[in-house]
Amino acid sequence: MEDKILFPNENIITTKYFNVHQDWEVPIPGFFIIAPLRKLISVDQFTDEEATEFISLIRKVRKGMREILKIEEVYFFQNEDTEHGFHLWIFPRHEWMEEFGRKIQSVRPIMNYAKKNMLNDDVFRKVKEDVKKMKEFMYDF
Repeated sequence: MEDKILFPNENIITTKYFNVHQDWEVPIPGFFIIAPLRKLISVDQFTDEEATEFISLIRKVRKGMREILKIEEVYFFQNEDTEHGFHLWIFPRHEWMEEFGRKIQSVRPIMNYAKKNMLNDDVFRKVKEDVKKMKEFMYDF
């Protein structure tokens, strides 16, 4: 299945050091990515200022996901062997995902299911609404 950029402009916030946005290729509302503005491979390459902002940003995004989007559980993922450089996935757990299980192995099948079955106007609208709500929530960061 070929990956397509579906959400190139769904940015939530750009700070001094990071950008937070909807995953570009997976139509799952609330699937957010935090990426540094400079090219890094690992969290140990952060400056002290970047590290401080990163933790504050994660906390604020997660709080918004819980309070505004009503996403009660998420998975956090970061791997150092990606061609895209350092980035953190904040992967939401929605009710419809339960049939896939709750282990880390469930994430890829969930993503594949979304790419195959959730390419529709309702999902796209929900993604855009969630980004807008999070943008407003993050406004004073």
